[in-house]
Amino acid sequence: MRTIAVTRYITPLREGGSLPAIIEADDDGMYVLKFHGAGQGARALIAELIVGKLALACSLPMPEIVFASLNSELGRSEPDAEIQDLIRASTGQNLAIDYLPGSITFDPGVDVPDADLASSIVWFDAYTTNIDRTIRNTNMLMWQRRLWIIDHGAALYFHHSDNYSPERSQDRFPMIRDHVLLPHASSLREIDAKMASKLSPTVIRKIVEAVPDNWLERYADSGDAHSQRERYIDYLVKRLEGPRAFVEEAISARATYL
Repeated sequence: MRTIAVTRYITPLREGGSLPAIIEADDDGMYVLKFHGAGQGARALIAELIVGKLALACSLPMPEIVFASLNSELGRSEPDAEIQDLIRASTGQNLAIDYLPGSITFDPGVDVPDADLASSIVWFDAYTTNIDRTIRNTNMLMWQRRLWIIDHGAALYFHHSDNYSPERSQDRFPMIRDHVLLPHASSLREIDAKMASKLSPTVIRKIVEAVPDNWLERYADSGDAHSQRERYIDYLVKRLEGPRAFVEEAISARATYL
């Protein structure tokens, strides 16, 4: 996974609860920066990293994810005190997503994805328990006539519970009923095995092991960095074991649209 250095803070994206920002980096690229010092905490970045990389492993249309090194000196020229504080609190390693210039928010009343893509995204969001892909906040963009998925900080909501047990991996995830693409997801049963086959235990372990120690060490009450990684791996691997209740839940929820 690449690491870029932030060279210029361009503008905040105030529609995001964690105040992400468009930045420029030392590779001359532009990115959307997610701060580890934001109010949502490092677990939002952990979810962004794990779920974003899982999406790429599933060949879903997701912008590149990179680590972003942030120097506190970057905030000296920023007039907004809130942003100054955020930059100082986020010195070091953060996360950034490739910026898609000219992209527009996915409009469910206009943009209609094909059944296999819609089904793949619904399957994936049910697997990763992403509660934030609804008609109120689609977290998808249209860019170069293609749909792109973004923003996975609200996924893996099990990790906000310190009394996690392996049984949580079998949760049906009833909140999938609110997914904005569910009406178009008519191929859920057909794509189930194909999607699951892309996420081997080896792939999952490699992705989870990329999570920086210092993000995990903020949650010492949940164990050391190694034990927390093992918990994510255990959850994600067990969740793929058949029969996959989250798939049946999505199929059942979609039946209400028929």
